[in-house]
Amino acid sequence: MAKKKKSHYHADMLSVEEAREKILHEFNSLDEVRISLNESLGCVISKDIISNISVPPWNNSAMDGYAIILEDVKNASDENIIYLDVIEEIAAGELPEKKIISGQSARIMTGAPIPEGSNAVVPFEDTDELSSTSSDLIGIKIDVENFENIRKKGEDISKGDLIIKKGVEITPAVVGVLASIGVSTIDVFRRPKIGILSTGNELIEPDQSIKDGKIYNSNTFTISSLTKSFGANPVTQAHSLDTIEDLEKKLNNFEDVDLIVTSAGVSKGDYDVVKDVLSKNGDMNFWSVNMRPAKPLAFGKINIKSKSIPLLGLPGNPVSAMIAFEKFGRYAIDKMMGKKIKHRPIIKAVLQENIYNDDGRRLYARVKVEKSNISSEIIATPLKNQSSGVLTSMFLSNGLAICPSGTDILKKGQEIDVEMFGWNEEISEIIN
Repeated sequence: MAKKKKSHYHADMLSVEEAREKILHEFNSLDEVRISLNESLGCVISKDIISNISVPPWNNSAMDGYAIILEDVKNASDENIIYLDVIEEIAAGELPEKKIISGQSARIMTGAPIPEGSNAVVPFEDTDELSSTSSDLIGIKIDVENFENIRKKGEDISKGDLIIKKGVEITPAVVGVLASIGVSTIDVFRRPKIGILSTGNELIEPDQSIKDGKIYNSNTFTISSLTKSFGANPVTQAHSLDTIEDLEKKLNNFEDVDLIVTSAGVSKGDYDVVKDVLSKNGDMNFWSVNMRPAKPLAFGKINIKSKSIPLLGLPGNPVSAMIAFEKFGRYAIDKMMGKKIKHRPIIKAVLQENIYNDDGRRLYARVKVEKSNISSEIIATPLKNQSSGVLTSMFLSNGLAICPSGTDILKKGQEIDVEMFGWNEEISEIIN
């Protein structure tokens, strides 16, 4: 039986998309900095990259073998071995010293420059090297094509080519390409610094002994970890008490950050200190967003030592804080880093148990997505406890089942949309 509908929905709530648009409107790409290539992974290139060299810089051998003139080995075979003089050996990193003329060859290693006159390479296994008693003569057992087993100069990159455009996110492959053209430092949009502060008299830090009436501060560590995973640099400190003095003191430590993220104190009926301090020191909006979990949200700018710094106020419940930061904080970080705005992938799955939406908001229900043991269907099983205080549900699940606003129930057996947390090997195995 469906639960009785509650009254959390009201007409002036912002949709997730409206709230995100309002937040993103206040952000732009940060300033450009030059950093080490080793530190650039995940950053976004801020200037076009033009190559000053060709890659490869010369014709080079694609394998270990013998550099030859293809006309010399026409019709070569196991039954018609053609013998060539070996005039030198060329190792990778060395330059050839002699020109190849008809009747000659050079023993050559992979990556070594092709000597002048040669237009093909015969692999070791297609010669009589293993059975030969002379290092000055080699028997060729195959015919070859023009430039066979030769990597041509500039076949990957030519000098003067536009290699990577401004706005490209740096991946391991991009790092490799940049290194291949001699780039050791790179101009990127700066990684944002995110100040993270949890509030609440009930909190203690994880290195303290637990006491009656207290809970450990998990939000700072969760949001900090998410911040790192999104490519930004977290700036953390111990939680703030629910006093004007302590909250203002802690906020003033964030004068050099690009975004402040707080958790707790933004819901209707919450202790007023947080809202009072934020409103007193800046231009803040306290929103209700049409989503569950994470309905309450604060956003605006707060004045700290003559600076106006954006502030995102998350709910205090740990699941609500995580999902709100995913839905809003991640996008702000991406925009500051110059990244393209990307949404999490959504897949179809067959629901294994009913999901009830008892208050009319868009519901993000935590589910475990996997491939059925009985059929090839992708199935989604809701976690039993969907409370916004049950943080373990976030690591026991791998997706959020989306129940649209105004929909009372998603029924067992129904094909539903599931937003996946991250697209990794495990999820790829599920859908393939």
